[in-house]
Amino acid sequence: MALESLSGKKLIFLTTKGRRTGRPHCVELWFAVSDSKIFLSHEGRHTDWMKNLRKESMVGFRIGDVNFSGSARIVGEKGVFNSGKHALYSKYYGAASNEVIDDWFSESTVVEISSIVQEKRIQ
Repeated sequence: MALESLSGKKLIFLTTKGRRTGRPHCVELWFAVSDSKIFLSHEGRHTDWMKNLRKESMVGFRIGDVNFSGSARIVGEKGVFNSGKHALYSKYYGAASNEVIDDWFSESTVVEISSIVQEKRIQ
């Protein structure tokens, strides 16, 4: 799968379905790949894209020039939350103690995208 080969890219372009309008809502985010899943995070209150995926979990996203779809959810389980925050922190900031990472993500939400399918390219 192309997903692992794109893990070094800095940004993901996530598209959710608007919970009120039904229109596509695209945001640019940092991401990390771990265990064939995508992890995203956001500090503070839930944003529109997070509220959207709570209503409709199917999302589209682009990394580099490759399009994917998958099922997104806000993580509640501590083990998955820890995996996500460690993957994100190490990608963008390098190695750190658990104490530093826990502090960095103390007010953050982690989102996991799974069941990822690479979309066919239209030529």
